[in-house]
Amino acid sequence: MQESTADPGGRGILGRVRVADASARVTTFELFFDLVYVFAFTQISMLMADTHTAFGVLQALIVLGLLWWTWCAYSWLANQAPADQGVLQVGMGVAMIAIFLVALVIPEAYEDLPGGWSGPLVLALAYTLVRLVHTGLYLVAAGDDRALRVQVLRTQAVAMVPAAVALIVGAIMGGAAQTWIWLAAFAWDVVFTYASSRGGGGWRLHSPAHWAERYGLVVILALGESIVAIGVGVAREPIDAAIALGTVFAVVLSILLWWAYFARIAEAGEHALQRRADASRVVLARDAYTYLHFAIVAGVILAALGVEDAMAHVGETEPFGGFGAAALASGLALYLLATAAFGRIVDLPWSRVRVGTAVALAASIPLLAVFAPMGALAVAVVVVAASLALEGVVQARRAATPRVP
Repeated sequence: MQESTADPGGRGILGRVRVADASARVTTFELFFDLVYVFAFTQISMLMADTHTAFGVLQALIVLGLLWWTWCAYSWLANQAPADQGVLQVGMGVAMIAIFLVALVIPEAYEDLPGGWSGPLVLALAYTLVRLVHTGLYLVAAGDDRALRVQVLRTQAVAMVPAAVALIVGAIMGGAAQTWIWLAAFAWDVVFTYASSRGGGGWRLHSPAHWAERYGLVVILALGESIVAIGVGVAREPIDAAIALGTVFAVVLSILLWWAYFARIAEAGEHALQRRADASRVVLARDAYTYLHFAIVAGVILAALGVEDAMAHVGETEPFGGFGAAALASGLALYLLATAAFGRIVDLPWSRVRVGTAVALAASIPLLAVFAPMGALAVAVVVVAASLALEGVVQARRAATPRVP
């Protein structure tokens, strides 16, 4: 574990908190905290579906990125100090309210509805509050660890503060400029957070088990959105054979995505963290989880958008269309490519099968667009299932091949 100058008791600015150790696991309060993100992910999918354009999907992904950055910030905090402590629970409770407000105004994130407050400005201000609360809590959790306190303040000064100001400016300006200003704000935060933590910076990662479990749970939340998408498309339709068969395909697809992550690579991530220490562990946690898992979650949500579009027209024989095909295929391709990259970073061999399947799915968008929705869904299931089956064969052969000393 990384060396720290912190008092074991963790005397903070506002009191004393317990610093996490290697045995720390996810607390029930963290699970409770995540409930607001369940609603937020659903709102993101609805924003994508309502706009039904590539530009609208980009706008939704920007908001998803902002939400992701808040979730990651609190995942680092909870690894520093368990979240089942009074001051952290109070602060995270305030953050939950603010995050729920962000989620609530997602439908008017770019087009303010008549009456009431400005939706974009509420989102920007609530997001800023979430980040400020996180900064205060992290300073408390850092206790007497001066290096960590300096790291927190440096990162917020060069990354978070300029980004938050840009978000507020973009919300006030509105129009097309808002989208590009918000994209630039998110990119600034991401890039300068990375730059400020070069070589691990002064960050700490106390519990690999907590960390791997935490990110596994957020993947589960995203997969839950893929399940919700099945029902959203047909919830108000009378059940028939097409809906039943489409549901089978869609649920099987979600199971395959679960299998691709949890049965194949999740455990390797935790083991890789355990094998590393100090700054090397922090760098792996940052790259493989904080950054790369955004692509994994975005892939699931994009695929869920495609599933929802397919289920909404599951009994029709007309072509699926470019929007639904692109969402489904690109989401699955992004998920497979990101999980392949994650596996490689955590010391597994490159999964050439996943990379090849991702390329094939991306190239198949024009073909899926001319299929009926049911057919496009079936093809996606077959391709992903065949990919995982072939990957299993490759892994079995690799395991059976004697290693040359």
